[in-house]
Amino acid sequence: MNPLDSYAGLAAVVLALSAAVCTVAVLTEPRRGRGRTTLAAVVALTAVVLTVLTVVFDTAMVAADLFTYDESALAGPRVWLAPVEDLAWPLVAALLLPSLLALLTPRDREAA
Repeated sequence: MNPLDSYAGLAAVVLALSAAVCTVAVLTEPRRGRGRTTLAAVVALTAVVLTVLTVVFDTAMVAADLFTYDESALAGPRVWLAPVEDLAWPLVAALLLPSLLALLTPRDREAA
């Protein structure tokens, strides 16, 4: 079975790629004149906020019967009514968006 045939498999691949980008961004932050802990804190705070919002709103949408999931493609565990696989996407956003911003922001000329 192809791992991309399930929601969890697809999420795992995208999450791994996002984690790699985030790792590069955190490791190269000192070269841009900023500390590693600042970017790591931004990523962590973003992940917490987006994950909580995802659980709340996915649960509300599933409870309202706005959409359904193919149960055969789910891993099984749920947080409230949200499938655990759905929690990968806020983590992807939390890893990628601040990391890409850090990587694409030019160096601080004063710090150079």
